[in-house]
Amino acid sequence: MSKRSIFEDVEGERSDKPAIQPGLINRDNGGARGAIRAWLMVLFALVVAMIVVGGLTRLTDSGLSITEWKPITGAVPPLSESDWQAEFDKYQQIDQWRIENQWMQLDDFKAIYWWEWSHRQLGRVMGLIWALGFFGFLIARKIPTGWTDKLALPGLLGGLQGGIGWWMVASGVTQGEGMVSVASYRLALHLGLAFVILGFIAWYMMMLSRGDRALMQARRAKEIKLFGLSTGLMHFAFLQILLGALVAGIDAGRSYTDWPLMGGRVFPQNALLLEPMWRNFFESPGLVQFIHRMSGYLLGLFAGFVWLKGRRSAHLKTQSSFHAAFAVLFLQIVLGIITVVYGAPWQVAILHQLMAVVIWVLILRARFLSAYPIPTSIKDI
Repeated sequence: MSKRSIFEDVEGERSDKPAIQPGLINRDNGGARGAIRAWLMVLFALVVAMIVVGGLTRLTDSGLSITEWKPITGAVPPLSESDWQAEFDKYQQIDQWRIENQWMQLDDFKAIYWWEWSHRQLGRVMGLIWALGFFGFLIARKIPTGWTDKLALPGLLGGLQGGIGWWMVASGVTQGEGMVSVASYRLALHLGLAFVILGFIAWYMMMLSRGDRALMQARRAKEIKLFGLSTGLMHFAFLQILLGALVAGIDAGRSYTDWPLMGGRVFPQNALLLEPMWRNFFESPGLVQFIHRMSGYLLGLFAGFVWLKGRRSAHLKTQSSFHAAFAVLFLQIVLGIITVVYGAPWQVAILHQLMAVVIWVLILRARFLSAYPIPTSIKDI
């Protein structure tokens, strides 16, 4: 080796050394997190619209106006008077028309038809937007690592929801069986799955609001007990939503309009008359409303307990999330009482259902912030 000056440039000698590699958590995975989150926001809004329009379809007794399931060709409504008459003729074959709606003329039928058509059309639009977004991001390779299955899930559940929706409608499209509405348990399953889909979308939106590194760091501060309590509250609220669907399915909210008693009694009279016994839990207005009321009281008590724990969180934003969830849940209980006392007018009933969506999202947010808290800065104190 030859001697060289200590001032000699040695950069060329070092140029072949590999650069220092950052940790995996710092690497860019090529995902378009912001664009995907915006796409999920559109899907979220569509699901909320589906829940509201579905509720209005039920409240206007429009759900059985379309007696066939045509996922593709059904997107085109009747375009001529003969087409309208053909649809009306089909409706006149089912028990709902024979028992309840023989007074209807063609114009009356058109009014309920448009509600059901709009509900189904929203489902088609949502499926199309999911497919365009998912496969667009997939082909462009813009889905973050580990997110392909997650983003596929709303579409798969949406397809299942369409099948369950027809299964629900089919229970009321009968001839000679005396059915004038859909089966309440099928309605509960249909609405419950809508809230599951909404929950997944909301959770993914919250996760995508922060980067992987921030989430991993936040997870180290996870409040395990608070996360467990908020998970329990989430499940309890979901049960109450299902019970509410059972109430709506048989119009049980209009059966007893006094409060806090039911027909002047703590336990309603004639609540257990149906045979076999299990039918009362789905078809007896008195028993179904009683269970919904009692469950609501218990949910309020449990939510208060969870709120007392949540307000002690070390993180201000986590605290505020539990404040919001409990406050809206309390308002929902008051609104539920008003709904019963006034005989469930459609304006109040649909607000009651929409409020359930707000509570659901707020509970999910409180649960998320328990798992991934945002540190409290000095300026927040």
